[in-house]
Amino acid sequence: MRQVPAARRELDFPAYPEEVAVLRRVLQRHLRLWGLPHVVDAAQLCATELVTNVICHVGTGGPVTLATSLRDTQLRLELRDPAMDSVPIPAKPTPDDETGRGLLRVAATAANWGVDLRDNGKTTWVELATGLDSATAHAGGGRVTAAEALLILYRQQQHRTLHVDSPLSVAMLEDVATHLIHDVLHWLESHGFDRDTMLARAEACLEDEVAATPR
Repeated sequence: MRQVPAARRELDFPAYPEEVAVLRRVLQRHLRLWGLPHVVDAAQLCATELVTNVICHVGTGGPVTLATSLRDTQLRLELRDPAMDSVPIPAKPTPDDETGRGLLRVAATAANWGVDLRDNGKTTWVELATGLDSATAHAGGGRVTAAEALLILYRQQQHRTLHVDSPLSVAMLEDVATHLIHDVLHWLESHGFDRDTMLARAEACLEDEVAATPR
């Protein structure tokens, strides 16, 4: 079985309240692309609470980075900020308190969470259950399977072979995909098509598909 590396995305942004809505939209898009629409709500909640905690206890405007990755069958969110002297600790609010429940919500939602101190700051992380039965279950689907079959056939043609002797690694398929895209763009230009227009159309189709994915 070929090994699929964990998908990973990083987003740098200043810790302002208005950035939270942008962050939630980016998370939604990434998770839908990864085949994890059912984890969107939990991920958005945890990311919102972690960023809000930084804004409230570290200050507004500071540089933060949200990293999203898959670790085995769990989704991991890591929020990095430069403050080492402000470690998130769940509060014990009374029923009358209107604030102080953010980290309690995170703890109730996440399978696990914690804080790692580093020389240049800290990383607050959460891991969310995805319900996947394997580390690569998110990477399937008809389009993905068809594209992978096309890449394998294209590599066979490149090397003039009738079969692939061993499972293809993701790095190898990435290289094949690069050459395939290059040749498709060359074909488009040689037939009078504008490659930027065609790429924009393909991107629009992908965006429409992501937007239509059930939550």
